[in-house]
Amino acid sequence: MSGWFSRKKAGSSNEISEAPSGGWNFDPTGFEKAAKALKDIDASPNAAAALEILQKQEETQKLEHKRGIEEAKAHQMQADSQRIKVAEEERRKTMEQEAYQQQKSLQYSDQLKRKRSEEERSAQSYMKDQERMKNEESSRKMEAERRATLAQELEVRAKAAKDRAMAEAEGRIVQERRNHDLKMKELAAEGDQKLKTMLESIKLVGTTVGEGISSYFNDTDKMIKTVGTLTAIAVGIYTAKVGTGIMGRFVESRLGKPVLVRETSKRTILDVVREPMESLKRVGAMFGSKDTNALRGVVLEEGLANRLQSVARATVNTKANSAPYRHLLMYGHPGTGKTLFAKQLAKSCGMDYAILTGGDIAPLGREAVPEMHKLFDWSQHSKKGLLLFVDEADAFLRKRGGEDASEMSEDLRNSLNAFLYRTGEASKDFMVVFASNQPEQLDWAVQDRVDEMVEFHLPGPIQRKQMLEMYFNKYITNAEGSKKENDTSIQMPWKKFARTIGVEDIGSKEDIDLKLDSYIDMTDGFSGREIEKVAIAWQASAYGSEIGDLTEEMMDDVINAYSEQAKAKREWR
Repeated sequence: MSGWFSRKKAGSSNEISEAPSGGWNFDPTGFEKAAKALKDIDASPNAAAALEILQKQEETQKLEHKRGIEEAKAHQMQADSQRIKVAEEERRKTMEQEAYQQQKSLQYSDQLKRKRSEEERSAQSYMKDQERMKNEESSRKMEAERRATLAQELEVRAKAAKDRAMAEAEGRIVQERRNHDLKMKELAAEGDQKLKTMLESIKLVGTTVGEGISSYFNDTDKMIKTVGTLTAIAVGIYTAKVGTGIMGRFVESRLGKPVLVRETSKRTILDVVREPMESLKRVGAMFGSKDTNALRGVVLEEGLANRLQSVARATVNTKANSAPYRHLLMYGHPGTGKTLFAKQLAKSCGMDYAILTGGDIAPLGREAVPEMHKLFDWSQHSKKGLLLFVDEADAFLRKRGGEDASEMSEDLRNSLNAFLYRTGEASKDFMVVFASNQPEQLDWAVQDRVDEMVEFHLPGPIQRKQMLEMYFNKYITNAEGSKKENDTSIQMPWKKFARTIGVEDIGSKEDIDLKLDSYIDMTDGFSGREIEKVAIAWQASAYGSEIGDLTEEMMDDVINAYSEQAKAKREWR
């Protein structure tokens, strides 16, 4: 290494010696210091290691330079890739823009074509309308000309007919004048002949009648037979008239049904002929077990139910011992089961029932009194005893005095008197059950005929729950007319089962019970009839749906609607 530095130094002194004569103005002190340092390094024992380190540093710099070159190439490739990507994106956008412009151009062309087609159709329609208007105008002109021609022709014909008629009339007048004298002579001769014939006929009739009357009055046997015949005819006419009336009333009381009776369980011969299947069912029921539960199908609070059971037992024992029946007044909110209990009471006691509505009396006018008597005459022919249920009793059994007396007509007053007359004494043939929403309006005499009064209240929470379950089962689970589960009966060809309502959306029986429990508070203030209407509305909603199933949403909608209706009704009162 010292040799390398020695050579370098020798070269340097040669170069310096070759400097121009003017001089370089160079200070060699630095080189001398460097040479001295190199000598010191060359003489140092770590010179080889230092050289190796310098070589490694040089290699490291080369590697770093190479890596820098590769990184620059990678950056260049990435930049090229990004540039290509941007170019592709620009090309894609350009293609989309071109497609969009092409689509807009096609749409515009289509719109132009449609507009052109519409204009052509409008033009064609306008031309057709113009052509039609021209044709109509031409037709109107032709019709006007035809009518004018026809009118002129008719006028000519009428004038010709008039002239012809006048000529014929003048001819007949002339002819009549010529024949007048001849006709007068013929009529005079004919009149004289008729007069002569009539006088001779009157003379002959008078002679014959006079001889007959004289002979009749002289013959005593003929007079007796004539009087007897006339008497027999008069007696026969009177007997037939009276007998026909009696027979008519008998047939009406036995075979018919009074006009005032809206519904009855008493069957007549006409009912048997009209409804043979119903009659057969009733005959079959006579041989089956007798239903003695007067509250079957009627949901009432415990205290009221016990009292009505007592009334039913008393009625059964009254009938069994042939004692006079006691009349009953049921009053309270409408739709609480009064009519249902009256029917079930008659059925459990083995009696017939007949329903009379108070509003049917006033329209009868003067016929109300005889129809009232026919009703009670008919009730006396029931072998089992008759329960006469008077619904809306306050409609015609109202007070005859006081402020409302002027509103009662004379016919309605007479019908009330007839009713009071027929119910004035205790009867073993019929039992009267009154039903009223306003018992305070009943006449005092009607109140006097009541032996027992029962008030029907709105159902409580327990009763509402029972009604919801009962009517849900009646109209949804086992809807009338639908085929029941495990039903193996033979279906008649003419009978079709109603569609079964599905409740899978609601859930199991426990889920249904919980759902019905949630409606107990919402039906507060509902009557039994209103709760039944809710169940009927559920059934209608199911039948109105596409799949025929009842869902929770349907049930909620119905109960909410009826709750709003009930609230509005309470505000109206």
